Amino acid sequence: MSTDPETTETASPPGEPADEAGTGAGEATAAGAGGSAVGADDGASGAAGVDDRDGDRADAGDRDGDTADADDGGSGAADAGDRNSEAADAGDRDSDAADADDGGSGAAGADDGDGGSSQRSEAEAELAAQRLERERIERRKAEKKGPIEAGGKLSGKAADLLAAVRAVESGAKPVPSAFSEPAPAPRRPTPEPVRRTRPEAPPAAPAAPDAEAVSAVRAVLAEGGAPEALAPQAAAALGEGVDARLRADPWLLLRVPGVRPEQADGFARALLGAECRPDDERRARAVTVWLLEQAAVAGHTALELPALHAALAQRSVPDPETAVRSTIAEGEALVFQDALETDTRGGDEDGEDRPVRALIGLERYALAEESLADGLARLVGSAPKEGGSAEDWERAAGSAQGSAAELIRAAAGHGLVLHTGGEASRVEPATLLREAHRLGARAWAATHGPAGREAFAALLARLGPTDAPEQQAHAPLATVAGLLSGAEGPGRDADGALDLDLLIVLDAPQLDVEAAALLVESLPDGARLVLSGDPNVLWSAGPGRVFADLLAARVCPQIVSRTPDPGPLGELVSAIGFGELPQVDAPGKEVVIVPVRDAGEAVHRTVQLVADSVPRAIGVPSEETQVITPGHGGAAGTRALNAALKERLNPGPGRFGGFDPGDRIVYSPVPGRALPGRVVTADAEGLHLECAGTAVVVPRERVEQSVRHGWALTAHQAVGLRWPAAVVVLPGDAAQSLSRPWVYTAFGRAVRHLSVVHGVEQALPRAVAEVPARPRTTRLAVLLRPQVPAAEE
Repeated sequence: MSTDPETTETASPPGEPADEAGTGAGEATAAGAGGSAVGADDGASGAAGVDDRDGDRADAGDRDGDTADADDGGSGAADAGDRNSEAADAGDRDSDAADADDGGSGAAGADDGDGGSSQRSEAEAELAAQRLERERIERRKAEKKGPIEAGGKLSGKAADLLAAVRAVESGAKPVPSAFSEPAPAPRRPTPEPVRRTRPEAPPAAPAAPDAEAVSAVRAVLAEGGAPEALAPQAAAALGEGVDARLRADPWLLLRVPGVRPEQADGFARALLGAECRPDDERRARAVTVWLLEQAAVAGHTALELPALHAALAQRSVPDPETAVRSTIAEGEALVFQDALETDTRGGDEDGEDRPVRALIGLERYALAEESLADGLARLVGSAPKEGGSAEDWERAAGSAQGSAAELIRAAAGHGLVLHTGGEASRVEPATLLREAHRLGARAWAATHGPAGREAFAALLARLGPTDAPEQQAHAPLATVAGLLSGAEGPGRDADGALDLDLLIVLDAPQLDVEAAALLVESLPDGARLVLSGDPNVLWSAGPGRVFADLLAARVCPQIVSRTPDPGPLGELVSAIGFGELPQVDAPGKEVVIVPVRDAGEAVHRTVQLVADSVPRAIGVPSEETQVITPGHGGAAGTRALNAALKERLNPGPGRFGGFDPGDRIVYSPVPGRALPGRVVTADAEGLHLECAGTAVVVPRERVEQSVRHGWALTAHQAVGLRWPAAVVVLPGDAAQSLSRPWVYTAFGRAVRHLSVVHGVEQALPRAVAEVPARPRTTRLAVLLRPQVPAAEE
């Protein structure tokens, strides 16, 4: 690994400032208002560990981040520290994922920017499909025996559980005795279930709130000193009669994405006057729900009860226990009692003495996680369709080599298979897909995004033609979003399930719990599901850690690839995965370290590398070189770097919302998705983009929220993508945000050349060696345990 700058980098003094448009990490423009009661708050930190992240997701204030990079894998619920990473930065509001929602977060955000177009966009179709699936999941859960009690009044099991939790916390009872009530009824076994018919097409997206409702809520917001720009979002989030509801309960404003408790408090004081009190039950419930939502942004599907109590206390809720009880009683949250995994060898088989934990979660994610567990148990417990005889599958495995043969054999006899490996290991699921088609199986593969789909199609082409005529005419590839929305893929059968026998999902670590539940619920009985991905990359933008939980649960075969990533870059990235940062021999300048003293020099050197050194010394043009940096804000964040790179590579007046034809951009159609592309032109219809070969028109009113320049991205925006050359920028102020998954992901985006603009000194090797992904609180492994026996070692 070379540690010297490129010899061609002598254009200008290294200390020259290169960012005139950069903004600090604390910049915020909450919902278009500054200094009002519901303006942006760039300093407060969320008790759920998601507030001050200069990052990538449903940052509901500034809305210019990309995904919920929950600080490289989530954060502790009670961690209120300053995480300058790529997650739900409710202080800096730098998320791109929420850009697609005018302030909304989560998959349910409606794409309201069609401007009355008669043809629904991809984002609308995807969101509508997700709503339909969610409704079906809720119906299915309602039919299950022993539903979770969480409505009306607190009574029965919920009341008993809370009483037991309080007894444990007060020390009155030890944990085992406090929860010595009979264990929950075992989940139903997993015979072949009867599937309910689903409509072939998702219903139309709901209409935007009518002008009268928006006008009414605007008047209430103005009376309370809140930005009137919040009116459309409030009307959409709170539904019918929102003006009267806000007057009766001003803290309902916290349901509007981007609003924080202290801002809602100011709104309530203006409306209620002397009646506004810190111990108001309405405030306690609203803050509890808000904390659970912020925890979901950070990647958690639930919070442990003590952590939630601590978070409420940090938000000045005088009686956290009463607040949680009231929230459960009103049906706004659910309470769970999960037995912790212990070594039961030689102990009680009935688990009578096993410790438990009490969790509180939002119904949305609870239903998704339970539905996912049920669907996975169904796949594991049902015999896969033949799609060829056992002898045919064995012959196909015999014709393959190494790990590919193991993967084919595992898929032949199991409904669920996990496959792990780096970039080079993708040849193994590609081989499985080709062999399955040769055996007559209806097999499809799905990737995280369009660029990954095209790369996998190129890999299939290199493997050679298949005997299947349908694959010769059209590669059986789709994106996960396109598969769920119906815009891509094999279509649905008469029962509404995907019309396939085998589905291979690449980039599996990027599946959040909701997307995974929708995907598994869409599979027909007897289908095979292969989840393939690199477990070392950053986790999903949304809540959950599905792939990691399944690997830990060991409920199905796991095939570990033995195909190494080639060359010095492959050696470096593989070592990072094991917690090491070695010096690698790079005779062709595959890896170059460019030391810098400060952020200004980092920006200058980055522009020099992209525009001059890499094209001249490596032979990779500027348009094929990607800059990756930890956050959006700061003197060397994506905003500052994009401004400097635009000035050098495509200067222009920014006639349309700061964009000019030829600009590199990243487009976020819905939260959690980032599509790199280019600006083609702009007219009265909107901004015309080209993303992965597809023409996209972004309406004028949605450009600011869903499009940003894309010469520089964050690591979460870059997941699932690779470029011939990558320049990873590590300014000094990024040291606290680095972790092993972040470094692994960022360095792994380069195919031929990696330049590291290095200003963090020893923080880089320390992060690789000592900073793993922060844990996320999830329930999937616990839910699977009673349904699916652990696979044999």
